[in-house]
Amino acid sequence: MSDPTAALDALDGWHAEGYAARVHYRGAGDRYSVEFYGPSECVLYWKVKGDGETAVPVGRDTVPDPLRTRVREDLDAAGIDPEVERRSL
Repeated sequence: MSDPTAALDALDGWHAEGYAARVHYRGAGDRYSVEFYGPSECVLYWKVKGDGETAVPVGRDTVPDPLRTRVREDLDAAGIDPEVERRSL
């Protein structure tokens, strides 16, 4: 994997900024921002509050399984080992 953030940037909804890539998801009334950091190969989840401007980091175990599955599928499509989604910081 030469540039994982560029590979994610090519996927629908993802946007790369330097060494990080971000995507926003909405479902079941909740909004999340998901970030992948290339140097550490880790995924962080942020729950976006109602104002759309404030986000707080949340633990993986609080994120709905369908969203986590989608993120692993996106990682795989970008040539990134989907198991990095499960990596604890």
